[in-house]
Amino acid sequence: MVERLGEEILGADGHIDRRRVADRVFGDRDALAWLEALLHPKVSAEYLTWREQLGRLESPPEVCATEVPLLYEVGGETRFDKVVVITAPQKLREARARVSLTGRSDRLIPDEEKVKRADFSYVNTGTLEELDAWVGGVMEELRAARGLASR
Repeated sequence: MVERLGEEILGADGHIDRRRVADRVFGDRDALAWLEALLHPKVSAEYLTWREQLGRLESPPEVCATEVPLLYEVGGETRFDKVVVITAPQKLREARARVSLTGRSDRLIPDEEKVKRADFSYVNTGTLEELDAWVGGVMEELRAARGLASR
């Protein structure tokens, strides 16, 4: 990564600093494409290994959830039984973000399209309690669809 992106991506401790990487790649489409081509296969392989490990447990979980920020953009939705999309208005996203969102959203599929393609969707403008209640309802629906008793 240092060879491709430069030493400015290193923090004071000499390790790769994710914020510095983000600052570098989100302003350079070629660098971002290179980084995604490097990372996406590794992330996918790690996820698939994790999912297989869960399935081999003596008591596997009833539902397994995975956060995939670029799910539709990379065609990853085919790996999942159901897709849940949680959106929020842009200004609220910016207010909640821990890092700058500049240059990160312009290449994403619009929320409206993601909502149309998803099995469940929610606009997250409320409290954590409201979100938790909604997620609880989705979990109940998923359990019911699999014929599992509520717990």
